[in-house]
Amino acid sequence: MALQTITNEGYYRGSQTFLGKTGVKVFTLLKTNFDPLPAEIGEFSIYINNTIQLAETYTYEPATGVVEFVTAPTAGATISVELGDADREYGSYQNVKLKQIINNFVISYVGEDKIIPRVGRTDVAFYAQRAIQELNYDTLKSPKSQEIEIPPSLLMALPHDYVNYTKVCWVDDNGLEVFLHPAKYTSNPKGILQDSEYRYIFDSQGRVTEASDSETWKKYKDDNSVESESDKHTIESLGRANMGGRYGIDPALAQTNGSFFIDPNGGRMHFSSNVAGKIVTLHYISDGLAEDGDMVIHKFAEEAVYKYIAHGILSTRMGVPEYVINRFKRERFAEIRKAKIRLSNLKSQELAQTMRGKSKTIKH
Repeated sequence: MALQTITNEGYYRGSQTFLGKTGVKVFTLLKTNFDPLPAEIGEFSIYINNTIQLAETYTYEPATGVVEFVTAPTAGATISVELGDADREYGSYQNVKLKQIINNFVISYVGEDKIIPRVGRTDVAFYAQRAIQELNYDTLKSPKSQEIEIPPSLLMALPHDYVNYTKVCWVDDNGLEVFLHPAKYTSNPKGILQDSEYRYIFDSQGRVTEASDSETWKKYKDDNSVESESDKHTIESLGRANMGGRYGIDPALAQTNGSFFIDPNGGRMHFSSNVAGKIVTLHYISDGLAEDGDMVIHKFAEEAVYKYIAHGILSTRMGVPEYVINRFKRERFAEIRKAKIRLSNLKSQELAQTMRGKSKTIKH
């Protein structure tokens, strides 16, 4: 018999709360709250009625997530499990959550004798999400990253909040990132199935049938030339090939790190054969609307969101004077520009150190 789980709104991910029952000493950590489950006792803390418990008072089985107390807690006691400090949401204080943005806007801008007499929360939420989406593109610190091992299929699914990539690389044995360059001259087009007479094949609904993978992608995937390119030549053979000068080489292709291309319709990244089995990291720009828990705004851009919401609401209403709409349009532009400057993160010492290297003579 397990302890009853309480669902508490407002608890951050990595926590779980129970109510004690008479004689019950065992409860189980859920993967919906802890993903992955803690590997050992030191990774989480247990509180009974807000009092932390010593590790000697309970045991833990990492494989199943089962926690067992030496002595059963009293009936009705509130038992909370929380991840350790290393897993808490450090750095979150610099951000304001979407729910707080909406509440602050309604309090400050909506009501009698205010610029917006009345408005629904759904309207405010809509423009707030649009503001987050727009600001994530070029103002906020929105890059995210993910790391996976490339399977033999040479495919990586794009994150659901993916907008564009900033860099793609694989990780060497020293933990350093090796850049991958995009393959500009290939893609994964829709492969139309044809019969022996090269006529299109239609299904029972009269639609053209398509292959799961195009021949272009199959040939690109099976190409091992990039992997063995460095083994084909010696210094002497390269010297003979370059006798008299060799021009026109594309630097983006003059490397053996590997390459990739993106199929936006399929939502996947395709990699060259020499990337198989490597750990690849994708650094990308998010739209900021991944999920409610991640919809936050940096405090430096908070005022820009309020001006964006106000302009969006006023510009879609009848009877609002044009000068009021133009005023908030100018204020929105000014606040976004101010947020960009504040979040630019330019450091004079780092800039000076970078510019020292720019004084070197570049030979052509």
